[in-house]
Amino acid sequence: MKIFFVCFLCLVVQGALGQISGTLTTSGGEPVAFATVLVLHAADSTMAKGAMTTESGAFGIAGVAEGRYFVRYSAIGYQPVDTPPFMLTAANPAYDLGTQVLAEDAQTLGEVVVQGEQPLFEQTLDRTIVNVQSSVLTQGSTALQVLERSPGVYVDGRNQSLSLNGKSNVLVMLNGKPLRVPGAQVMALLNGMNGGDIEKIELLTTPPAQYDADGSGGMINIVLKKQQDTGTTGSVSASAGYGWGEKGNVSAGLSHRTTRLNVYGSYAFSHDRRQDGWAAVSTDNMPTFGGELLVDVSSTEEATANNHTATAGLDIDLPRGKMGGSVTFNSSRVSRHITNPGTYTLIASDSILGMDARIDGENRWNNVVTNLYIERPLRAGEQISVDLDYLYYDQNSPTFGRTTFYDRAGNEGVPPGSIFSGQQRGTSHSPIHVGVIKTDYTRALGKDARVESGIKGTLTRTTSLSRIETLVDGTWTTSARYRNDVDMVERIGAAYTSVHWQAAPRLNLVTGVRYEYSYTRADADKEENTIHRTLGKLFPSVFVSQKLTEDAALQFSYTKRIGRPSYNDLTSYLQYNDPMSVSTGNPSLKPTVTHNLKTGLTWKDHSLSLTASRDIHPIVYNQQKESPARDLMYLAPQNMAYQNSLMLQATLPFTVTSFWTMNYSLSSGLRQFKLDHTREKLRKNYVAYTLHGNQTFLLPWNLSLEVSGWYNSLQYEGSKRIKPFGVLNTGIKKTLAGNGGSFQLAVSDLFQSMKVRGAFGTLTEEAFALLANYVYRAESARARIVKISYTRVFGNITLGQRSRAVVSKDERERIRKE
Repeated sequence: MKIFFVCFLCLVVQGALGQISGTLTTSGGEPVAFATVLVLHAADSTMAKGAMTTESGAFGIAGVAEGRYFVRYSAIGYQPVDTPPFMLTAANPAYDLGTQVLAEDAQTLGEVVVQGEQPLFEQTLDRTIVNVQSSVLTQGSTALQVLERSPGVYVDGRNQSLSLNGKSNVLVMLNGKPLRVPGAQVMALLNGMNGGDIEKIELLTTPPAQYDADGSGGMINIVLKKQQDTGTTGSVSASAGYGWGEKGNVSAGLSHRTTRLNVYGSYAFSHDRRQDGWAAVSTDNMPTFGGELLVDVSSTEEATANNHTATAGLDIDLPRGKMGGSVTFNSSRVSRHITNPGTYTLIASDSILGMDARIDGENRWNNVVTNLYIERPLRAGEQISVDLDYLYYDQNSPTFGRTTFYDRAGNEGVPPGSIFSGQQRGTSHSPIHVGVIKTDYTRALGKDARVESGIKGTLTRTTSLSRIETLVDGTWTTSARYRNDVDMVERIGAAYTSVHWQAAPRLNLVTGVRYEYSYTRADADKEENTIHRTLGKLFPSVFVSQKLTEDAALQFSYTKRIGRPSYNDLTSYLQYNDPMSVSTGNPSLKPTVTHNLKTGLTWKDHSLSLTASRDIHPIVYNQQKESPARDLMYLAPQNMAYQNSLMLQATLPFTVTSFWTMNYSLSSGLRQFKLDHTREKLRKNYVAYTLHGNQTFLLPWNLSLEVSGWYNSLQYEGSKRIKPFGVLNTGIKKTLAGNGGSFQLAVSDLFQSMKVRGAFGTLTEEAFALLANYVYRAESARARIVKISYTRVFGNITLGQRSRAVVSKDERERIRKE
């Protein structure tokens, strides 16, 4: 660690960076004020710097590292222009682009305000880009709602998780920084974030080698707006709504940039009172209950969630290089009241046991994420960067349950046996410490190629205390069946190298390889939960893009990835459901290894691709498993043997008229999986598809209307069979004149269709011979969620800020909260 720290300090060396300047005018010689000027890397068009022209049409961009670039000019009402590529070197650090004349766009109408200039969906070499500002529903929506409307993304409220194109274990990033918190906490963070602050969402199903190999289902990168202009910029937003309960959020951000300094900060608070739940009818054979049972149970959860998130950061342009840091604090409190009524009928004797269980609990999270980085150019075409991250998460979830039992006549009584205790209390406490250090090096290989290399080390330590106590004869007691304490240490080392080569004017090649080695040790009070595991693997990747015409390109890629179990799943929490079952983790989970082979064709804003993938040991959640003593049912994540898929994906935007546009995204294909955790090793083939649609209407008086929705076909989650379901949303937006902001009214789940119907036991025999049909009803299925919002931005915010991917690529998503 000392060596890394000394290297880090040694990078702060004085020197000189380049400067780019120029002027924009109209064909009549008038200056073009407040036009966007972007400095882009010539090799891959990623962004290096940006600015806006002054009232005189001039611009000057300082602090540009040595390298090969081109500049892109754009302004409303004018055709965009790209300059020829040029070089900045130590010998020639300044480049004057002179005067550029912008031609007026003949398609621009004089009195029409063009909303959403960019297409809603774009396809690049390795990702699908959702330009969310092109959607009417973005303002006033939460980031989670924006994400839910993205193609291929499914927000699973039942399992508190996200999936991408039918695959779980998705790595969620914010400005290139993974959100290494539990699935439920990720959703809580995104639910408290204003969607209007998002510039775009990047969906990476086949990330290249410079990204961490974690996330077998792919990556979702949420890129926020960021100020590039000098001066002070701020934004405020507020929304209020009602579904089953009241909802609201407020957020504010402030940023101040000078030629060498950028200081920023933000705060957001969200409040959400909601209700959801499920009902199930089943039969099983439970020895503890005396044999075969007919069970009729339901569960209703009423929750009140309050979430605070604060971020502060600093970026400094040094005479030679750049450095900065940030800190993010999040505090989340979710108070839960769960009601679980049910009847258990012993079929042999026709005796009935009625149950009314009420569980109160609070899920408390306090998270702090800190980052320190430095970037320094070495010489022409060379740059090195060092990142340090420290992440601390503290989760505490106490619960208290009171269960009342009834006989057939309705008389209250407690059956014999400690599992039928009338009172239970649970403890779940998991502090997690994560330290990460990462170094990246970039070097140009001539004018058409560059090489990137890097190393990374991660150390994680967590101690999980999980147990459920029952009140027996006035004394709180516990047993091995209700106790699971785990002390876990994990070390991960990684190294990668990749080459970007413009092999021909129309041919681009990116190839790389990443090696990761992990060591995991978990000491538990139960022998079956103790693990000692090492894993070392190579993860190659290849991307090829061939331009056929100016508007069309053919793409090919191969990637190999890994999906590590979340820290919480490995530390094995316990949550009381009823005398028969608990929800828990699984320290024996294996990581998922995924191979992806993809070919695609893009034409303008349309794209078509075919992906063949194989997942080895994919993880599925809430699977049924018997305890070793056959006296308790575990609902826990499990590994399947494998899952194969051949999926066709299409993104199809249409312009019907000047005021009516449509965007559709389809993912459809054949899937095959094999169950390994069930008694019968079953193989299943089926066809699945997901459809996303969006229609936008530009109306008079600065009004716009949007209707969007999605539909999932028949799916399988391990041994669970999920019937088709979908949702339709709508919203209307009013933009005020004179930078007065905008109002929006949005309605989620217009037809209250968010009902998920599923079944256990239809594929193979479950634990305790369970046969069950259930239906989950989200809050919007009980009451439409209506929200009104107001958003205003002060100053100029330039889109297109290049996201900076920093250290924790692998840590923050691997913490799930149940």
